[in-house]
Parts: sequence; structure tokens; C-alpha cells
Amino acid sequence: MKPGDVLDPFKTWHIPFGEWVDIGLGWIVQEYRPLFQSLKWPIDQILRAFDGALNGIPPVITILCFGLIAWQIAGWRLAVQVAGLLVIIGLLGIWGETMTTLSLVFTAVLVCTIVGIPLGVIAARSDRAAAICRPILDTMQTIPSFVYLVPVVMLFGIGNVPGVIVTIVFALPPVIRLTTLGIQQVSPEVVEAMRAFGASNGQLLFKAQLPLALPSIVAGVNQTLMMSLSMVVVASMIAVGGLGQMVLRGIGRLDIGLAATGGIGIVILAIILDRLTQSAMSQRRRYADIAWHNQGPAALFTGVVKTFQASPAGRGELESGRQRTSS
Repeated sequence: MKPGDVLDPFKTWHIPFGEWVDIGLGWIVQEYRPLFQSLKWPIDQILRAFDGALNGIPPVITILCFGLIAWQIAGWRLAVQVAGLLVIIGLLGIWGETMTTLSLVFTAVLVCTIVGIPLGVIAARSDRAAAICRPILDTMQTIPSFVYLVPVVMLFGIGNVPGVIVTIVFALPPVIRLTTLGIQQVSPEVVEAMRAFGASNGQLLFKAQLPLALPSIVAGVNQTLMMSLSMVVVASMIAVGGLGQMVLRGIGRLDIGLAATGGIGIVILAIILDRLTQSAMSQRRRYADIAWHNQGPAALFTGVVKTFQASPAGRGELESGRQRTSS
């Protein structure tokens, strides 16, 4: 060591962390890449189902379906807003790309929900599990999103399915954290009362903790939705289609119009999904004493069915149907 290196020892001494990562990742790829490739299959099937449904249904039917869902969730005003925003997407000429992006987001959110809520429940009920999950979630949330791309490409390749896997890893922490928080915030008096009446752990979870923690869980799903959409552009760097690919192509070609169109589509999609999830929870609190089938379009359908059953013709049809069934 030179005399001048005493004050700056890091010129000579350093930890070869990058080499360790290269060696470890190379060993994993060599030994276990077939295993990781097999993990793609269920995600690929879910993605194909969503993509086939969203791109296979005519746009008018899709707009009507989203409008009816928004009407059922939060009233006709939100239904008009959602339908109007979807019409704008169609007029911009990005309907196919938007449906592809929506299928990617739906797949990622579904997997995050299936994995995240049980992990959140486990972390809320076990201090040891919470201690294990906390540093992992901190790392997942603080690592830049671009860093996820290299190991995912090496293990899973490129395309839409690896893009969904990157999105899942990036968007999973909020639903775990907020599920844990919601269950931990359930009043101890409620838990003690359930225990006093002999409730089992399963009854306590499904009849008290999860219903009371539902606002927090929905907030976690909402954050997962938003983070999934924010990952769309980054994931397009590994050949993921949709609106993110439009933005990436626009930036690469310095085509501001193409990039802006894709960006506007992502913004509109984020507004639609955010309004739906936020309104679902607010309307649930507001109309908690009203059954779902007595609200929105479901109430109209129920009223038509009751009117038909009450009419003489309807009673005759029902009676003849019973006779045919009995014979």
C-alpha cells in the first residue's frame, strides 16, 4: 500500500459485490432456469385469458360493460365518465394497445392480490413472519425499477410474461403492507369478544379481521394498480407490448406525438382504474345497509324479474316450466 493510500484505502480495498452477484446469478441460471421457465406457465395462461377477452370483445361491448360496472359500483355519473374516457381512448386510435396494457395490469394485480393478502395476514399474525417480511419489502420498494430487468431477463427471457413478472415484484409490497396494517388496526376489543364467544382462528379472520380491514386492503390493491401502471413503460424495455411500447418507440424515434399519445392513454387508464377502486370503497360505506342487487343496473334487472313473475303471463310460464320439469 502506498503512503497516500492510507487516507484513501478504498482505492485498493473493496468488496467485489458485483462479481459475487454475477457468479450467483450465473449459477442460478445454469442450474434452475428450467424451473423458472415453468413458473411462467400459470401467469401466461392468465395473461392469455385476459388478453383474449379484452381484445376479442368489440369495443362498444367493452365500453358498455365498464359503464355498467361503474354504474353498479358508484352510480350513473361515474358510468358516464368511464364510458367517455374509453371513447376518447378509441378515438385516439390506441384501443388495442390499451386493452393489451389492461390485460398486463389485471394479471399483475390478480397475482399480487392472491399472493399479497395471505402474506399480509401471516405477517399480521406472526411477529417472526413480520420481521422476515419487513427487510424484504423494504428492499423491493427501494431498489430502482430498472434493476429488476436484468435478473428477470436472464431467468425468464423477454416478452409480455416476463414484463408481468417484473410488475408483480415491483407492485407486490403495498398490498402486503396495507393488509398487515389493516388487520393489526382491528380493535382488540373485537378480537377479545370473538374469542370470548369461542370463535376459532378462521372465524376470527374471515368474520371480523378481514371485513374490518377491507378499506385498508382495497387501498393496497389501489396502490398496486397504480404501481403496475407506472411499471408499464419500464417493462416495455424488455419487449412488453401495449401503451408502454408506444412511449418507448416515441422516445427512441424522437416522435413526440407517438410518445404523448401513449402517455395520455396510460393517464386515462390510471384515472379509470383509480376512480373505480376508490368509489367502490366509498359507496360500500355509504350504502352498507342496502343489498348490492338493489342498487344500479342490478336493481333494474331485479325489478324486471319481479314484475314478470307477478304478471299472469309470468306465473303461467313459471307453472308450465315446473310441469315440464316434473314430467
